[in-house]
Amino acid sequence: MQNKQIIAIFISLLSMAYTASGQKNIDSPYSRFNLGTLEPEGSFRSLGMGSVGTAIRDNSSIYFTNPASYSSLDTISFIFDFGLDYGSNFISDGISKFSSNDMNFHHLIIGFPLAKRWGFAAGIVPVSSGYYQITQTVTSSDPGYDPNTGEYNANHDGDGGITKFFVGSGIQIGKNFSIGGNLSFLSGQIKRDNSFVFSDFNNVFNNNSEEKLILGGINFDYGIQYTASFKNNYFLNIGASMTSGNNYNTKYSQLSVKYTAYSVIDTISYVANNSTKTFIPATYRFGISFGKKNKFTTGLDYVTTKWSTSKIPGADGYAADTRELRFGAEYIPDKFSNYSYISRVEYRLGAHIGDNYLIINGEQLKEYGASIGFGLPLPTLQGNPYSKMNLYIDYTKKYASPANNLHTEGLLTMGVSLNLYDFWFLKRKYN
Repeated sequence: MQNKQIIAIFISLLSMAYTASGQKNIDSPYSRFNLGTLEPEGSFRSLGMGSVGTAIRDNSSIYFTNPASYSSLDTISFIFDFGLDYGSNFISDGISKFSSNDMNFHHLIIGFPLAKRWGFAAGIVPVSSGYYQITQTVTSSDPGYDPNTGEYNANHDGDGGITKFFVGSGIQIGKNFSIGGNLSFLSGQIKRDNSFVFSDFNNVFNNNSEEKLILGGINFDYGIQYTASFKNNYFLNIGASMTSGNNYNTKYSQLSVKYTAYSVIDTISYVANNSTKTFIPATYRFGISFGKKNKFTTGLDYVTTKWSTSKIPGADGYAADTRELRFGAEYIPDKFSNYSYISRVEYRLGAHIGDNYLIINGEQLKEYGASIGFGLPLPTLQGNPYSKMNLYIDYTKKYASPANNLHTEGLLTMGVSLNLYDFWFLKRKYN
Protein backbone atom coordinates (compact mmCIF):
# COMPACT_ATOMS: atom_id res chain seq x y z
CA MET A 1 0.00 0.00 0.00
CA GLN A 2 1.47 3.35 -1.03
CA ASN A 3 1.74 6.16 1.53
CA LYS A 4 -0.36 8.60 -0.51
CA GLN A 5 -3.10 6.01 -0.86
CA ILE A 6 -3.10 5.44 2.89
CA ILE A 7 -3.51 9.15 3.57
CA ALA A 8 -6.31 9.50 0.99
CA ILE A 9 -8.20 6.52 2.41
CA PHE A 10 -7.82 7.85 5.95
CA ILE A 11 -9.18 11.29 5.05
CA SER A 12 -12.14 9.77 3.21
CA LEU A 13 -13.02 7.36 6.01
CA LEU A 14 -12.53 10.07 8.64
CA SER A 15 -15.15 12.23 6.89
CA MET A 16 -17.54 9.28 6.71
CA ALA A 17 -16.86 8.29 10.31
CA TYR A 18 -17.47 11.82 11.61
CA THR A 19 -20.83 11.90 9.82
CA ALA A 20 -21.89 8.48 11.14
CA SER A 21 -20.58 8.87 14.69
CA GLY A 22 -22.86 9.31 17.67
CA GLN A 23 -25.88 7.73 15.93
CA LYS A 24 -26.02 4.29 17.56
CA ASN A 25 -29.66 3.20 17.73
CA ILE A 26 -29.65 0.63 20.52
CA ASP A 27 -32.67 1.31 22.72
CA SER A 28 -31.84 1.93 26.38
CA PRO A 29 -34.26 3.79 28.67
CA TYR A 30 -31.28 4.74 30.85
CA SER A 31 -30.07 6.93 27.94
CA ARG A 32 -32.73 9.45 29.05
CA PHE A 33 -30.36 10.77 31.70
CA ASN A 34 -27.08 12.70 31.87
CA LEU A 35 -25.09 12.37 28.60
CA GLY A 36 -26.79 9.12 27.65
CA THR A 37 -25.19 5.67 27.78
CA LEU A 38 -21.40 5.86 28.05
CA GLU A 39 -19.48 3.78 25.52
CA PRO A 40 -16.60 1.51 26.66
CA GLU A 41 -13.07 2.82 26.09
CA GLY A 42 -10.59 1.22 23.73
CA SER A 43 -10.04 -0.44 20.38
CA PHE A 44 -11.41 -3.94 19.82
CA ARG A 45 -8.17 -5.58 20.92
CA SER A 46 -8.57 -3.81 24.25
CA LEU A 47 -12.32 -4.51 24.51
CA GLY A 48 -11.70 -8.22 23.95
CA MET A 49 -9.50 -8.08 27.07
CA GLY A 50 -12.06 -6.39 29.32
CA SER A 51 -11.04 -2.86 28.19
CA VAL A 52 -7.59 -3.02 29.84
CA GLY A 53 -4.96 -0.80 28.26
CA THR A 54 -3.47 1.70 30.72
CA ALA A 55 -0.22 -0.28 31.12
CA ILE A 56 -0.08 -2.11 27.78
CA ARG A 57 2.47 -1.29 25.08
CA ASP A 58 2.38 -2.84 21.62
CA ASN A 59 4.02 -2.02 18.31
CA SER A 60 1.01 -3.08 16.19
CA SER A 61 -1.97 -1.66 18.16
CA ILE A 62 -2.94 1.77 19.48
CA TYR A 63 -3.99 2.13 23.13
CA PHE A 64 -5.32 5.70 23.10
CA THR A 65 -6.47 5.63 26.74
CA ASN A 66 -2.78 6.10 27.63
CA PRO A 67 -0.92 8.19 25.03
CA ALA A 68 2.44 7.25 26.58
CA SER A 69 2.01 3.90 24.77
CA TYR A 70 2.50 5.60 21.37
CA SER A 71 6.27 5.55 21.98
CA SER A 72 6.23 1.77 21.38
CA LEU A 73 5.37 2.13 17.65
CA ASP A 74 8.03 0.78 15.27
CA THR A 75 10.16 3.35 13.47
CA ILE A 76 8.93 2.39 9.96
CA SER A 77 5.36 1.37 10.80
CA PHE A 78 1.97 2.77 9.90
CA ILE A 79 -1.11 1.46 11.74
CA PHE A 80 -4.66 1.86 10.49
CA ASP A 81 -7.59 0.57 12.60
CA PHE A 82 -11.23 0.79 11.47
CA GLY A 83 -14.07 -0.94 13.33
CA LEU A 84 -17.81 -1.67 13.19
CA ASP A 85 -19.90 -3.13 15.99
CA TYR A 86 -23.29 -4.77 16.43
CA GLY A 87 -25.23 -4.57 19.69
CA SER A 88 -28.39 -6.17 21.05
CA ASN A 89 -29.89 -4.91 24.30
CA PHE A 90 -32.22 -7.10 26.39
CA ILE A 91 -34.42 -5.20 28.89
CA SER A 92 -36.46 -6.69 31.73
CA ASP A 93 -38.40 -5.20 34.65
CA GLY A 94 -39.27 -8.58 36.13
CA ILE A 95 -42.63 -8.70 34.35
CA SER A 96 -42.13 -7.79 30.70
CA LYS A 97 -39.16 -8.04 28.35
CA PHE A 98 -37.98 -6.03 25.35
CA SER A 99 -34.98 -6.09 23.00
CA SER A 100 -33.44 -3.90 20.31
CA ASN A 101 -30.37 -4.11 18.08
CA ASP A 102 -28.26 -2.04 15.72
CA MET A 103 -25.01 -2.08 13.73
CA ASN A 104 -22.88 1.02 13.47
CA PHE A 105 -19.46 2.59 12.94
CA HIS A 106 -17.33 2.40 16.10
CA HIS A 107 -13.87 3.88 15.59
CA LEU A 108 -11.21 5.01 13.15
CA ILE A 109 -7.61 5.30 14.40
CA ILE A 110 -4.17 5.75 12.83
CA GLY A 111 -0.69 5.72 14.33
CA PHE A 112 2.89 6.12 13.07
CA PRO A 113 6.32 7.12 14.43
CA LEU A 114 7.72 10.62 14.28
CA ALA A 115 11.19 9.38 15.21
CA LYS A 116 12.70 6.48 17.11
CA ARG A 117 10.77 5.98 20.38
CA TRP A 118 8.46 8.88 19.50
CA GLY A 119 4.99 8.09 18.14
CA PHE A 120 1.88 9.86 16.93
CA ALA A 121 -1.78 8.77 16.88
CA ALA A 122 -5.12 10.26 15.83
CA GLY A 123 -8.66 9.00 15.62
CA ILE A 124 -12.37 9.36 16.19
CA VAL A 125 -14.10 7.28 18.88
CA PRO A 126 -17.56 7.23 20.54
CA VAL A 127 -18.20 8.74 23.98
CA SER A 128 -21.94 8.30 24.55
CA SER A 129 -25.23 7.37 22.89
CA GLY A 130 -28.53 9.08 23.69
CA TYR A 131 -30.95 6.88 21.75
CA TYR A 132 -34.13 5.45 23.28
CA GLN A 133 -37.82 4.94 22.48
CA ILE A 134 -40.33 4.33 25.27
CA THR A 135 -44.08 4.01 24.79
CA GLN A 136 -46.61 3.45 27.55
CA THR A 137 -50.37 3.08 27.27
CA VAL A 138 -52.45 3.35 30.46
CA THR A 139 -56.06 2.16 30.34
CA SER A 140 -58.79 1.80 32.97
CA SER A 141 -57.85 -1.87 33.46
CA ASP A 142 -54.24 -1.13 34.46
CA PRO A 143 -53.20 -1.26 38.15
CA GLY A 144 -51.78 2.27 37.99
CA TYR A 145 -54.88 3.82 36.44
CA ASP A 146 -56.05 7.09 38.03
CA PRO A 147 -59.64 8.13 37.16
CA ASN A 148 -58.72 11.79 37.73
CA THR A 149 -56.09 11.50 35.00
CA GLY A 150 -57.91 9.15 32.69
CA GLU A 151 -56.46 6.94 29.98
CA TYR A 152 -53.44 8.22 28.09
CA ASN A 153 -50.47 7.39 25.86
CA ALA A 154 -46.95 8.44 26.90
CA ASN A 155 -44.12 8.59 24.37
CA HIS A 156 -40.48 9.29 25.20
CA ASP A 157 -37.84 9.50 22.45
CA GLY A 158 -34.16 10.34 22.43
CA ASP A 159 -31.48 10.60 19.75
CA GLY A 160 -27.89 11.66 19.19
CA GLY A 161 -24.65 11.19 21.08
CA ILE A 162 -21.19 12.54 21.89
CA THR A 163 -18.06 11.78 19.86
CA LYS A 164 -14.37 12.42 20.49
CA PHE A 165 -11.71 13.26 17.92
CA PHE A 166 -8.14 13.12 19.25
CA VAL A 167 -4.54 13.69 18.16
CA GLY A 168 -1.68 12.75 20.43
CA SER A 169 1.96 11.91 20.84
CA GLY A 170 4.08 9.78 23.15
CA ILE A 171 7.84 9.73 23.66
CA GLN A 172 10.20 7.44 25.57
CA ILE A 173 12.49 9.14 28.06
CA GLY A 174 15.57 7.14 28.94
CA LYS A 175 15.40 3.37 29.08
CA ASN A 176 12.21 2.74 31.05
CA PHE A 177 9.87 5.77 31.12
CA SER A 178 7.44 7.07 28.51
CA ILE A 179 5.13 10.06 28.65
CA GLY A 180 2.42 11.24 26.30
CA GLY A 181 -0.59 13.44 25.75
CA ASN A 182 -3.73 13.75 23.63
CA LEU A 183 -5.52 16.86 22.48
CA SER A 184 -9.16 15.88 22.12
CA PHE A 185 -12.26 17.58 20.78
CA LEU A 186 -15.68 16.51 22.06
CA SER A 187 -18.75 17.34 20.02
CA GLY A 188 -22.31 16.18 19.53
CA GLN A 189 -25.90 16.77 20.45
CA ILE A 190 -28.60 14.93 22.36
CA LYS A 191 -32.32 15.49 21.70
CA ARG A 192 -35.17 14.32 23.93
CA ASP A 193 -38.94 14.50 23.38
CA ASN A 194 -41.75 13.62 25.80
CA SER A 195 -45.47 13.67 25.04
CA PHE A 196 -48.64 12.74 26.94
CA VAL A 197 -51.81 12.35 24.87
CA PHE A 198 -55.03 11.73 26.82
CA SER A 199 -57.96 9.71 25.54
CA ASP A 200 -60.33 12.55 26.46
CA PHE A 201 -58.68 14.60 23.74
CA ASN A 202 -61.39 17.24 23.43
CA ASN A 203 -61.71 18.23 27.10
CA VAL A 204 -58.19 18.08 28.57
CA PHE A 205 -54.78 19.56 27.91
CA ASN A 206 -52.21 17.26 26.39
CA ASN A 207 -48.54 17.83 27.21
CA ASN A 208 -45.42 17.91 25.05
CA SER A 209 -41.83 18.80 25.95
CA GLU A 210 -38.63 18.99 23.92
CA GLU A 211 -35.04 19.56 24.98
CA LYS A 212 -31.76 19.72 23.09
CA LEU A 213 -28.16 19.80 24.34
CA ILE A 214 -25.38 20.73 21.91
CA LEU A 215 -21.87 20.30 23.31
CA GLY A 216 -18.38 21.06 22.03
CA GLY A 217 -14.89 21.85 23.29
CA ILE A 218 -11.28 20.72 23.63
CA ASN A 219 -9.65 18.76 26.43
CA PHE A 220 -6.41 16.94 27.25
CA ASP A 221 -5.30 13.42 28.21
CA TYR A 222 -2.01 12.76 29.98
CA GLY A 223 -0.21 9.46 30.44
CA ILE A 224 2.92 7.85 31.82
CA GLN A 225 4.31 4.32 31.63
CA TYR A 226 7.22 2.49 33.22
CA THR A 227 8.61 -0.62 31.53
CA ALA A 228 10.89 -3.26 33.06
CA SER A 229 12.37 -6.02 30.88
CA PHE A 230 13.57 -9.38 32.17
CA LYS A 231 15.29 -12.46 30.79
CA ASN A 232 13.62 -14.57 28.13
CA ASN A 233 11.50 -11.61 26.86
CA TYR A 234 9.40 -11.26 30.02
CA PHE A 235 8.20 -7.74 30.86
CA LEU A 236 6.36 -5.74 33.51
CA ASN A 237 4.59 -2.45 32.70
CA ILE A 238 3.05 0.07 35.09
CA GLY A 239 0.92 2.90 33.76
CA ALA A 240 -1.30 5.80 34.74
CA SER A 241 -3.34 8.24 32.69
CA MET A 242 -5.82 11.04 33.24
CA THR A 243 -8.49 12.74 31.19
CA SER A 244 -8.81 16.26 32.59
CA GLY A 245 -12.05 17.61 33.96
CA ASN A 246 -13.36 20.37 31.75
CA ASN A 247 -16.20 22.82 31.13
CA TYR A 248 -17.51 22.38 27.58
CA ASN A 249 -19.34 25.08 25.66
CA THR A 250 -23.01 24.13 25.55
CA LYS A 251 -26.24 25.36 24.04
CA TYR A 252 -29.28 24.09 25.88
CA SER A 253 -32.88 24.61 24.77
CA GLN A 254 -36.08 23.39 26.37
CA LEU A 255 -39.76 23.87 25.53
CA SER A 256 -42.78 22.51 27.40
CA VAL A 257 -46.33 23.20 26.19
CA LYS A 258 -49.86 22.06 26.82
CA TYR A 259 -52.46 22.05 24.06
CA THR A 260 -56.03 21.05 23.22
CA ALA A 261 -57.85 19.68 20.21
CA TYR A 262 -58.83 23.26 19.38
CA SER A 263 -55.19 24.35 18.89
CA VAL A 264 -55.15 26.28 22.15
CA ILE A 265 -51.49 26.25 23.15
CA ASP A 266 -50.08 27.36 26.48
CA THR A 267 -46.32 27.46 27.10
CA ILE A 268 -45.34 25.93 30.44
CA SER A 269 -41.59 26.64 30.26
CA TYR A 270 -39.18 27.82 27.60
CA VAL A 271 -35.39 28.12 27.33
CA ALA A 272 -34.11 29.25 23.91
CA ASN A 273 -30.56 28.13 23.03
CA ASN A 274 -29.19 29.22 26.36
CA SER A 275 -25.38 29.41 26.23
CA THR A 276 -24.03 27.58 29.25
CA LYS A 277 -21.39 25.04 30.29
CA THR A 278 -21.35 21.28 30.73
CA PHE A 279 -18.76 20.12 33.26
CA ILE A 280 -17.42 16.60 32.75
CA PRO A 281 -15.13 15.57 35.64
CA ALA A 282 -11.67 14.05 35.35
CA THR A 283 -11.15 10.32 34.81
CA TYR A 284 -8.15 8.59 36.44
CA ARG A 285 -6.75 5.26 35.24
CA PHE A 286 -4.12 3.07 36.89
CA GLY A 287 -2.86 -0.17 35.39
CA ILE A 288 -0.31 -2.96 35.51
CA SER A 289 0.54 -5.61 32.92
CA PHE A 290 2.85 -8.61 32.87
CA GLY A 291 3.73 -10.99 30.08
CA LYS A 292 6.17 -12.43 27.60
CA LYS A 293 6.77 -10.66 24.31
CA ASN A 294 4.91 -12.28 21.38
CA LYS A 295 3.53 -14.97 23.72
CA PHE A 296 1.13 -13.72 26.39
CA THR A 297 -0.03 -10.53 28.12
CA THR A 298 -2.08 -10.05 31.28
CA GLY A 299 -3.44 -6.75 32.55
CA LEU A 300 -5.36 -5.12 35.39
CA ASP A 301 -6.84 -1.58 35.34
CA TYR A 302 -8.57 0.53 37.96
CA VAL A 303 -10.61 3.46 36.61
CA THR A 304 -12.47 6.11 38.61
CA THR A 305 -14.46 9.28 37.82
CA LYS A 306 -16.12 11.64 40.29
CA TRP A 307 -19.33 12.07 38.29
CA SER A 308 -21.13 13.55 41.32
CA THR A 309 -19.31 16.84 40.56
CA SER A 310 -20.58 16.96 36.97
CA LYS A 311 -22.83 19.75 35.74
CA ILE A 312 -25.09 18.64 32.88
CA PRO A 313 -27.98 20.94 31.88
CA GLY A 314 -31.30 19.21 32.40
CA ALA A 315 -29.80 16.30 34.35
CA ASP A 316 -28.98 17.56 37.85
CA GLY A 317 -28.94 14.88 40.53
CA TYR A 318 -28.66 11.80 38.33
CA ALA A 319 -24.85 11.30 38.35
CA ALA A 320 -22.81 9.35 40.91
CA ASP A 321 -19.09 8.58 41.32
CA THR A 322 -17.80 5.49 39.53
CA ARG A 323 -15.10 2.93 40.25
CA GLU A 324 -14.31 0.03 37.93
CA LEU A 325 -11.90 -2.92 37.81
CA ARG A 326 -10.90 -4.36 34.43
CA PHE A 327 -9.07 -7.65 33.86
CA GLY A 328 -7.67 -9.09 30.65
CA ALA A 329 -5.35 -11.67 29.12
CA GLU A 330 -4.05 -12.54 25.66
CA TYR A 331 -2.26 -15.71 24.54
CA ILE A 332 -0.52 -16.49 21.23
CA PRO A 333 0.56 -20.14 20.73
CA ASP A 334 3.21 -19.33 18.08
CA LYS A 335 3.09 -15.86 16.54
CA PHE A 336 5.62 -16.63 13.78
CA SER A 337 4.54 -20.16 12.87
CA ASN A 338 5.03 -21.03 9.19
CA TYR A 339 2.78 -24.09 9.29
CA SER A 340 -0.22 -23.47 11.54
CA TYR A 341 -2.61 -20.55 11.14
CA ILE A 342 -4.39 -21.49 14.39
CA SER A 343 -1.10 -21.13 16.26
CA ARG A 344 -0.74 -17.53 15.02
CA VAL A 345 -4.22 -16.48 16.21
CA GLU A 346 -4.33 -14.20 19.28
CA TYR A 347 -6.79 -15.48 21.92
CA ARG A 348 -8.21 -13.00 24.45
CA LEU A 349 -10.34 -13.06 27.58
CA GLY A 350 -11.52 -10.22 29.80
CA ALA A 351 -13.90 -9.10 32.53
CA HIS A 352 -14.99 -5.86 34.15
CA ILE A 353 -17.00 -4.94 37.23
CA GLY A 354 -17.96 -1.58 38.71
CA ASP A 355 -20.47 1.23 38.95
CA ASN A 356 -22.61 2.90 36.34
CA TYR A 357 -22.62 6.70 36.56
CA LEU A 358 -26.41 6.83 36.76
CA ILE A 359 -28.33 7.08 40.05
CA ILE A 360 -32.15 6.94 40.09
CA ASN A 361 -34.53 6.86 43.06
CA GLY A 362 -31.53 6.86 45.37
CA GLU A 363 -29.99 3.72 43.82
CA GLN A 364 -26.84 3.64 41.72
CA LEU A 365 -26.77 1.15 38.86
CA LYS A 366 -24.11 -1.58 38.90
CA GLU A 367 -22.35 -3.10 35.90
CA TYR A 368 -20.42 -6.30 35.31
CA GLY A 369 -19.45 -8.15 32.16
CA ALA A 370 -17.14 -10.57 30.38
CA SER A 371 -15.55 -10.61 26.93
CA ILE A 372 -13.65 -12.81 24.51
CA GLY A 373 -11.64 -11.77 21.49
CA PHE A 374 -9.53 -13.02 18.62
CA GLY A 375 -6.80 -11.48 16.50
CA LEU A 376 -6.89 -13.21 13.11
CA PRO A 377 -3.69 -12.65 11.07
CA LEU A 378 -4.19 -11.22 7.59
CA PRO A 379 -2.03 -11.97 4.56
CA THR A 380 0.02 -8.96 3.44
CA LEU A 381 2.26 -8.17 0.48
CA GLN A 382 5.29 -7.77 2.73
CA GLY A 383 4.51 -10.93 4.70
CA ASN A 384 4.59 -9.15 8.07
CA PRO A 385 2.77 -10.93 10.94
CA TYR A 386 1.17 -7.80 12.46
CA SER A 387 -1.86 -6.98 10.29
CA LYS A 388 -4.96 -8.65 11.67
CA MET A 389 -8.72 -8.72 11.89
CA ASN A 390 -9.82 -8.18 15.49
CA LEU A 391 -13.06 -9.79 16.67
CA TYR A 392 -14.59 -9.41 20.11
CA ILE A 393 -17.79 -10.34 21.95
CA ASP A 394 -18.82 -8.69 25.21
CA TYR A 395 -21.83 -9.23 27.44
CA THR A 396 -22.46 -6.48 30.01
CA LYS A 397 -25.22 -6.49 32.61
CA LYS A 398 -26.66 -3.30 34.11
CA TYR A 399 -28.38 -4.18 37.34
CA ALA A 400 -30.87 -2.23 39.44
CA SER A 401 -33.54 -3.23 41.92
CA PRO A 402 -37.13 -3.70 40.65
CA ALA A 403 -38.24 -2.56 44.12
CA ASN A 404 -37.14 0.96 43.10
CA ASN A 405 -39.12 0.76 39.84
CA LEU A 406 -35.92 0.14 37.88
CA HIS A 407 -35.10 -2.44 35.24
CA THR A 408 -32.08 -4.53 34.23
CA GLU A 409 -30.34 -4.48 30.87
CA GLY A 410 -28.10 -7.09 29.23
CA LEU A 411 -26.08 -5.72 26.32
CA LEU A 412 -24.48 -8.19 23.92
CA THR A 413 -21.92 -6.47 21.68
CA MET A 414 -19.94 -7.96 18.80
CA GLY A 415 -17.29 -6.03 16.93
CA VAL A 416 -14.98 -6.53 13.96
CA SER A 417 -12.11 -4.27 12.97
CA LEU A 418 -9.28 -4.26 10.47
CA ASN A 419 -5.98 -3.47 12.18
CA LEU A 420 -3.62 -2.91 9.24
CA TYR A 421 0.13 -2.64 9.80
CA ASP A 422 2.15 -1.30 6.90
CA PHE A 423 5.69 -0.08 6.35
CA TRP A 424 6.04 3.69 6.28
CA PHE A 425 8.74 5.43 4.18
CA LEU A 426 10.18 2.07 3.18
CA LYS A 427 12.21 2.12 -0.04
CA ARG A 428 11.44 -0.94 -2.13
CA LYS A 429 14.24 -2.77 -3.91
CA TYR A 430 13.90 -4.56 -7.23
CA ASN A 431 16.25 -7.05 -8.86
